[in-house]
Amino acid sequence: MTKKFLFPLLIITLALANFAPVVASEVGPLEPLVQDPSAETGELTDETPTLWFVELAGAPVSEGNTSTGVDNEHKKFRDEAKKEKIKYQERFSYDSLWNGFSVSTTTSELGKLSRIEGVKAIYPVMVVNAPQTTPSSLDPALYSALAMTGADAAQSELGYTGNGIKVAVMDTGVDYDHPDLGGCFGAGCRVAKGWDFVGDAYNADDTSPSYNPIPSPDPFPDDCNGHGTHVAGIIGANGVVKGVAPEVTIGAYRVFGCDGSTSDDIMLAAMERALKDKMQVLNMSIGSAFEWPQSPTAVAASRLVKKGMVVVASIGNSGANGLYAAGAPGLGENVIGVASFDNTDVFLPYLEVNGAQIGYVTMSFSAPTPTSGTGEIVDVGLACSPLEVDLTGLVALASRGTCAFGDKAINAINAGAVAVLISNNAAGVFNGTLGAPLGSDVPVVGISQADGVFIRAQAAPIVMNWTDQMASFPSPTGGLISSFSSYGLSPDLDLKPDIGAPGGNIYSTYPLEEGGYATLSGTSMSSPHVAGTVALLLQARPKTKAADVRSILQNSSEPALWSLAPSYGILDSVHRQGAGIVQIDDAILSTTSIEPGKLALGESQDGPVTKKLRITNNSRDTITYDLSFENAISTGGVITPDFWGSDAEVTFNKSSVTLKGRRHEDIKVTITAPSEPDQGQYGGYIILTPREGGQVYRVPFAGFVGDYQSIQVLTAPYGLPLLTDQYYDDTVSTFTLVDGDLPYVLVHLDHQSRLFRLEAFDAVTGKSVGTIFELEYMVRNSTTTGFYAFAWDGTTTVKHKKVFTVPNGQYTIKLSVLKALGNPKNSADWETWTSPVFDIARP
Repeated sequence: MTKKFLFPLLIITLALANFAPVVASEVGPLEPLVQDPSAETGELTDETPTLWFVELAGAPVSEGNTSTGVDNEHKKFRDEAKKEKIKYQERFSYDSLWNGFSVSTTTSELGKLSRIEGVKAIYPVMVVNAPQTTPSSLDPALYSALAMTGADAAQSELGYTGNGIKVAVMDTGVDYDHPDLGGCFGAGCRVAKGWDFVGDAYNADDTSPSYNPIPSPDPFPDDCNGHGTHVAGIIGANGVVKGVAPEVTIGAYRVFGCDGSTSDDIMLAAMERALKDKMQVLNMSIGSAFEWPQSPTAVAASRLVKKGMVVVASIGNSGANGLYAAGAPGLGENVIGVASFDNTDVFLPYLEVNGAQIGYVTMSFSAPTPTSGTGEIVDVGLACSPLEVDLTGLVALASRGTCAFGDKAINAINAGAVAVLISNNAAGVFNGTLGAPLGSDVPVVGISQADGVFIRAQAAPIVMNWTDQMASFPSPTGGLISSFSSYGLSPDLDLKPDIGAPGGNIYSTYPLEEGGYATLSGTSMSSPHVAGTVALLLQARPKTKAADVRSILQNSSEPALWSLAPSYGILDSVHRQGAGIVQIDDAILSTTSIEPGKLALGESQDGPVTKKLRITNNSRDTITYDLSFENAISTGGVITPDFWGSDAEVTFNKSSVTLKGRRHEDIKVTITAPSEPDQGQYGGYIILTPREGGQVYRVPFAGFVGDYQSIQVLTAPYGLPLLTDQYYDDTVSTFTLVDGDLPYVLVHLDHQSRLFRLEAFDAVTGKSVGTIFELEYMVRNSTTTGFYAFAWDGTTTVKHKKVFTVPNGQYTIKLSVLKALGNPKNSADWETWTSPVFDIARP
């Protein structure tokens, strides 16, 4: 029996054996025990950008150009655009980290912009949504998240607090009046620097009733949203809440209004300001999903690292949108892109039974829970059919399983129950839904399996007391990747995310007007944990170069088990968790370094990949390291992933390395990709174990199974690509090019494209009449039904950027996309589509 047929049988065996561990080296599909959120359906959604980056050919100042040189290029561009009567609005100009502009314009103007002499490339500016924030009255306690990263030990045992380190927070602003954040703004305050780039009313979301894309900057980066204050508190609060580095100096760079979204171009402007203010660390708990490392924000962020600033960014909350969903600037080559892990503890309201605290979660559509009162509990089993027992005035305790929560609740309520408790059938508490309002004032809550067992073991009568209190309880997903955390790899197959930290259920500061403290979740919360650990590391090792910080942290991180089935005993995907959870105390105390800190292996179609690792013993003692490896979960697909065991192999040119103090040695590592899944991502960890004991070090590796260019980019939801009019009517075949009556190409991109090109052809002769426009590093759509719409104004570019206005006549449009990492000279790496014939008939 082959492995391919063995593995489905193994899965069935696992189910019958209460999920005994599987062996990661077995290859084959794996079924999650927890539903993955990445399956979605829906109607077509227009995702066409309205803002665009225009990159000029000259280098920015940070890369060797002069301010005068950049200014001259900018003037030349503006003059030429005015001369050609191009319809656009300039939003920002950039000179320090990136050379160019952001503009607001329609897709029909992109060709004209690209033809201006000195324009290097055009990229979409992506709208960045501010994560939703919900205030909470939970008791302050960030300690469990700090303990997950070793920050508590770094503070209490090693004595590091981030003192003297300047950390920039690019976010919704900071409530600098908050006593935990110093209570003031300006020189001598904890929040010492900053700028508001947008104003309260700004909102870049054009689907929102409060849409207002016009920034109104001012010098005071206060926070009327809450997100930035929460992030700043995780980094450096020092009061009721204590952050990771409670004595850092904070710079606040506000890029969101009170509500809604921001955009890439404002983020880029804030980066340039943080550089000017000489910040040492920049945290960006924001980003644009599905981007490339070559996107302007990612490039600018990487240039900051070259200038000596450590840049940390959330990898994104697009876990429900499949693979290659990581966001920029976290995708940047030199940026530390951060994944999220759930906090080990959650704060819950509780009821009491015989003195024991029973944490609970109120189910969706339930009536509110009381804050006082008593009741007698009666066990009703599964409660999947009408109950014959009289529950009048009693509290029903049902077991999860077999039928819907709403059915259990209705059966208990119909029997007279005044409250319903449903105990889990697996470890921990759970979030449940009744499916719809029950039309009852009876509360329905979920409790943990252990608490259900405890209650049932009590002698009758079992009396419970509702309380108005909350307490900390173990989270069933604690220490596992958060369900919202985005998947990598990056579109150029770089290993992203780089590292992880607690981001699910994090308690921190919040604007005083909103209660002062709140619990939030997101990679927005994991990124500041890492930014804070960077501040601790820089204080402990002040000579550390910005470019070296990421590897130091990665070497000491700890990978976690697969979040969708931890009982399988397999590590979660490297392209979901990076090196694992950061361990700052171990990083500070580490005596060994391994470079590079991660291995990106690329495509496997050319066979095994050999890489070099440099191991350096920074101690005075002689150390022998034994070398080994461990595979992680592989994934197939793009927008909708599936999951596989891995039979990847790692061999070393020697099985162990002995290094005298202050010496280094290079070893060769050869990695053979797993046999399946085709078009999948795989990964694992190279492990260095000191023979005499001590800290274990790891280097993550990841790659692609098979031929990367075999992934189809142009797929056809609802028949896309299509030629339509401005109203997306695909029956129209004649266009006047007047008052918006232009031909549009609607296209869905199932994967990122290295080059996206529209070209016009004379339908009679079949000859090209020029390029409409080209876009480099095009992002994929976020869902299987998303699309982009591009208009043509009847002009093209011919040789040497010469503008050509086509005469009336019959034409076709050819769409060409170069696949990610594709060779432009290899026709197999291109996908094309040609429109139906249509008429241009100007009046």
